[in-house]
This record gives sequence, C-alpha cells and structure tokens, in this order.
Amino acid sequence: MSGDHNHGVSLRAGSRYRGRLTIVFGLVVAFMVVEAIAAFISDSLALLSDAGHMATDAIGIGMALAAIVAADNVRERPQHTYGVFRLEVLAALANAVLLFAVAGYVIFEAIRRLTGEAPAVLSGPMFVVAVVGLAVNVVCWWLLREGAEESLNVEGAFVEVLADMLGSIAVIIAAVIIWITGWAYVDAIFGIGIGLFILPRAWRLGGKALRILIEAAPPSVDLGELTDELGAIPGVVDVHDLHVWTLTSDMDVASVHLMTLEDADPHPVLDAARTILRDEFGIGHATLQVEPESHSGCAEVEW
Repeated sequence: MSGDHNHGVSLRAGSRYRGRLTIVFGLVVAFMVVEAIAAFISDSLALLSDAGHMATDAIGIGMALAAIVAADNVRERPQHTYGVFRLEVLAALANAVLLFAVAGYVIFEAIRRLTGEAPAVLSGPMFVVAVVGLAVNVVCWWLLREGAEESLNVEGAFVEVLADMLGSIAVIIAAVIIWITGWAYVDAIFGIGIGLFILPRAWRLGGKALRILIEAAPPSVDLGELTDELGAIPGVVDVHDLHVWTLTSDMDVASVHLMTLEDADPHPVLDAARTILRDEFGIGHATLQVEPESHSGCAEVEW
C-alpha cells in the first residue's frame, strides 16, 4: 500500500533552474577560452589553473544540464520505475572527480615550478583577465545561489563558481604582487593555494553523491526515532524492514512493514504513518505494507 498517492508531483528541483544553468554554462565556456589564451600569453600558472577549473565547470554544468533535460523529457519505460532522476547524482559525482584531477595537476605543476627556475609572468594581461573573470563569476554566483539550496547538481555548479570567484581574487592579488615586486614565484604559490581550496569542496560534493548512490539513509533522518514514532501508532505492534534513502535532490523515499493487531483498521494506520513520514521527517513518498500480527513470511528474507 502506498502511503502517498500524489505520484504526479514534480520531483526535480534542478529542472526549475535549467534556464539559469544554461546562462551560466554559456558564460563559463566563453570566458574559459579567453582565460586559457591569456594564461599561455602571460605564462601564468595561477591563471592557467583557474582556466582549468573553469573547464571542469563547463563540463560539470554541461552534464548537469544534460541530466536535467534527460530527466524532464524521458519517456515512460517499464524498467525505469523511478525515471532517470539519478542522472543528476551521477553528474555531480563525475564533477567531483574532475575537480580532484584539476587540483592534483595544479599542485603538481606548481611544485615543479617552485623547485626550478620561475618563468617570467606577464602581470598586466593576468590582472585584466582575472578582473573580468571575477565579474563573470559574481554573475554566475548570483544566478545559482538560490538553486544550490534545493538541488545537489545546482549546488555542485554553485560550489565550482564560488571556488572560481575566489580563484579570480587570488589571481588578481598574485598579478599585483608580481607587478610591484617582480617575484614570479608567487604565481606558483597562489596556484597551490587554488588547488588546495578546490580539494575539500570536491570531497564534500563527492561524498554527498556517493551517499545517495549507496542508498544510505539521509543524515537528517534518525531511523531509531522514526521507528519509535511509527511503532507508537495505535494498533501497530511491530515495525520492521524500514528503509529510507535519497533518490535525488529534494526526494527522500521510504519503505516499511507495519505489523498490526488482528482487528486493527489499516486505513487510519496508513494515514498516521503517512503524516509522520511527511510532516516530521520530510519524506513525501513512502511505500507502506500493513500486515496482521498473525502474518508470517517476512523473516524468510535473508538480506
């Protein structure tokens, strides 16, 4: 028995921000090309690392858009009982892997430069491009900040834009120092700083995606408390086979068996369980099996 029959409700938080993601994608791709060209002209590692990070932004946001389009337009198929909503999570995980790769390369190249002779860095083009990059990232940050609270994939894009925004600030500072002092090693030092800034954010994003993919219970749901609440429903004598997991952003689901007294009416039990799940634990979609206490067979399941 289903504890919530409103199955037609929109479950895709990310789709509401499809237009904003499209704008951000266009801005990031356009400036990534400009920044990469400027990095080679100025021979700036800090600028190159920021361009590399923007390249992963473009790939990640592109995957996010592809996932949203696929989830919005996919046709119903018998085997896709949940649609393709989890494409969003896969895109976020791939994004995190790309961030790790970029951070590793930047740190490696920076260390190589610090242990050798520092190349001449043109601070003028480096400064101008970084200022423009900061303006682009501020616009992207403003477009995505609201959606980051609702969608894991939008949050991934938001985190990358935030990192790029701070990276642009770091490049501006490095360019000013090089212009004033001529000390080119500061470019590599700031490159390492940008790489180290990326790593913990990539770790957090990847951890969230992996937690969803292994179908662990959401951190916000206390399974012990939920079991006690369901067990306190009048007529319920046992709660077992409780499973809670996240399908994608803004969609927690659950399934559970509720054993009741022989003469208990299942309708109020279902209504009460649905209310508890929805109002107290934020679970709007649940599959509930109500069975009398004389029922047997559940113990035969071995996993």
